Amino acid sequence: MLSYHSHPMDPAGPIRIDVPTPSRTYSVTIGDGVLDGVGRVLDDLGTPERRFIVSSPLVWRLHGPQLARAVTAAEPILVPDGERFKQLATVARIYDALVRFNADRAATLVTFGGGVIGDMAGFAAATYLRGIALVHVPTTLLAQVDSAIGGKVGVNHPLGKNLIGSFYQPHAVVIDPLVLGTLPRREFRAGLYEVIKYGMTSSAALFDCVARERKAIFARSSLALTPIIADSCRIKAAVVSADEREAGPRRILNFGHTAGHAIESVTKYRRFRHGEAVGYGMLVAADLARARGALAEGDRQALADVISSLGPLPPITDLSSAQIREAMQHDKKMVAGRLHFVLPTAIGATTIVDDVTEQEIGAALKRVGFAK
Repeated sequence: MLSYHSHPMDPAGPIRIDVPTPSRTYSVTIGDGVLDGVGRVLDDLGTPERRFIVSSPLVWRLHGPQLARAVTAAEPILVPDGERFKQLATVARIYDALVRFNADRAATLVTFGGGVIGDMAGFAAATYLRGIALVHVPTTLLAQVDSAIGGKVGVNHPLGKNLIGSFYQPHAVVIDPLVLGTLPRREFRAGLYEVIKYGMTSSAALFDCVARERKAIFARSSLALTPIIADSCRIKAAVVSADEREAGPRRILNFGHTAGHAIESVTKYRRFRHGEAVGYGMLVAADLARARGALAEGDRQALADVISSLGPLPPITDLSSAQIREAMQHDKKMVAGRLHFVLPTAIGATTIVDDVTEQEIGAALKRVGFAK
């Protein structure tokens, strides 16, 4: 269990969290202004000196000049951002650029953007010449607390999210909370749902902190943000190092994602930010757990309260529970034809079950507000 400390950042410098995995051990560096030191991080790691940055046009316009000053690299490879562009055709554009630049195995790919950019460019790094060095510099809260850590890279398929991908650990992750200053409020909020996920699965202290420090967090105060980012990274690092390829314990990180991914896929990745879909997915999982008697009503209510306190989620009344249930059948969490569902048992604790029935899922979806 993590303790939550609300002390200011250590003036001695950024926070470092090591992620030991069977395939590679790397560190996550978190601190205000660490973006200016990305070049030094790469040099210290000894990653190849030919560096290529993959970003989106918007992120590059906002923060590209700062990264370009920090890292000597070829001109950036800019690709469209957003779940609906998270497909092989976009990855092909990254390959095309690397081939044009004559990139060989002595190359380092730096991803600079949100989770979609990290996942796509990470997949390109994992597969270009069977693997080149990869460093993530995430620029959204969701990517900083979740997708940049743990080595999951890949793209969506029209029938399901992240069905094509690989496990490929980065050589480093560099997180600068200051870049979140330009993040639209909705995107920022979408990241907070993933922080709540970590609180629900692993740390009541982190959960309480989000509920308590909401104002300071939304004000993007580093004193409030840095500890919740660091705690989320520590939880993810601990889970990933225990189970790199999701054979067992890592599945707890899928809390909220079973219904969440189905909601995204049914709406063609256009209506919901990933975090928003996970917000609904957590409500569905908590409702299921409550109906089974696995979760106390007070804890279910606390989760619902903190989710609604962040602001309104997009409406779902026009989405049918039947559509969502159908989409769940394509979920990659199906093992031998059985859907593995992460259910909360208390704030900070979960269990994984594989015997949830269609009827139970349908009833929970309806109670959360989906149409029949």
